[in-house]
Amino acid sequence: MIHGTFTTSLLIAALAGGAAFAHPPEMRGADGLRGPSFEMLDADADGQLTEAELAAQAAARFAERDSDGDGQLSVAEILAHRQAAQAERIARRIARLDQNGDGALSYAEITAWRDPAAMFDRLDADADGAVSAEEFAALEKRRGGRGHGRPGHGQGPGARQD
Repeated sequence: MIHGTFTTSLLIAALAGGAAFAHPPEMRGADGLRGPSFEMLDADADGQLTEAELAAQAAARFAERDSDGDGQLSVAEILAHRQAAQAERIARRIARLDQNGDGALSYAEITAWRDPAAMFDRLDADADGAVSAEEFAALEKRRGGRGHGRPGHGQGPGARQD
């Protein structure tokens, strides 16, 4: 039973993968972004999740992503879902920030959301008009190091070394 539970948990974690895959609106959690809600997973609505319910959900999500029905997820199939999720997030962000309703974001609309001067003020802790390496490092620490030291963010494996 432990092996089955572990295997099911591993499968759920692999398929849930945060924002790695797109979820239709009815499959999103309370935050609108993550995987299925408790209610969606609780197929018999008894207020408890069973291993069978989780396994059924994982199998359904796998089948949904296996677009060619061969029982395997290819790079192309995974990328298709990842790109769909990214496009959906970007469309939601544009819709939220698009003040004039033209379907695109101007510099003014972006800076109304994230004011560069306010961001600079948060970085410049000693208000000397410049951000030191220490002040920048303090921001990274407050953010938990997100985005730094990982591939695609200028550091980590695969980063350019010039």
